[in-house]
Amino acid sequence: MSLQTEIDDLRNRHHLLDGEIEAENTQIAPDENKISALKKQKLKIKDLIQQLETSS
Repeated sequence: MSLQTEIDDLRNRHHLLDGEIEAENTQIAPDENKISALKKQKLKIKDLIQQLETSS
C-alpha cells in the first residue's frame, strides 16, 4: 500500500467517524461515552494523517 493510499484511507475513516458522531448526536439519548470514544479515534487518525504527510 502506498503512502498516499494509506493517507486516503485514513481520511475516509476520519470522514466516516464524523457520520457516526453525527448519528449518535441525533439520538433521543446520545451516548456521551460513545461520542467521546469516537472523537478520540478521530483525533488519533488526524494526528496520524499529519505525521504521514509530514514524513512524505
